[in-house]
Amino acid sequence: MEAAHLLIVDDDERIRGLLQKFLIRGGFLVTTARDAAHARRIIAGLDFDMIVLDVMMPGEDGVTLCRELRRKSATPVLLLTAKAETGDRIAGLEAGADDYLAKPFEPKELLLRINAILRRVPMAEPAVVLPKVLMLGPVRYDIERGEMWQGNKQLRLTATESQLMRIFSARPGEAVTRTFLVEELGRGGGQAQERAVDVQITRLRRKVEADPRQPRYLQTVRGSGYMLAPD
Repeated sequence: MEAAHLLIVDDDERIRGLLQKFLIRGGFLVTTARDAAHARRIIAGLDFDMIVLDVMMPGEDGVTLCRELRRKSATPVLLLTAKAETGDRIAGLEAGADDYLAKPFEPKELLLRINAILRRVPMAEPAVVLPKVLMLGPVRYDIERGEMWQGNKQLRLTATESQLMRIFSARPGEAVTRTFLVEELGRGGGQAQERAVDVQITRLRRKVEADPRQPRYLQTVRGSGYMLAPD
């Protein structure tokens, strides 16, 4: 698991350095910023798992920056301040901060609070990236262009074959029923139409299979329909 990346924003150089060393020892990646303007420039180019933000800074204060960040991002924010008054705590939380720690504090408490916040934040699901080209042995199918090629030779697809390939390439490795294919091809229901789909599948296999009678890539799934199984 990758280490969480923290941004520390504090105008006090000594505190920035101490926090950076302590949190790196705690297993985090740490970047620092000296004020809100500096933090904005860094955030524009990097993503962070959490921002530890001092409230009292020259120029734009931490609460204002937190409020602005929250309009654009769900990145957790922990506010640090020398003020312990209830009003300041409430202002920070109303600005969207996830937690609030008054200075002076024990570094271990900061570490515990950071870990507690990160545990509450759901891990982002990895984006499912679909391939742009499917390989069917020596044949390749360009999904975006809807083109099928064998080496430098483009294989001509009929309109129905093109529709079938668009359907199958959107769900590789997934069985697609004959009924679904009939509906997607806009043909209405009934056995005759399903048999017509079978005929189109047979023709398409002649273009993608080395042996259409023993299909490797455009498979029949017993009791379900058909499935495209690219390399």
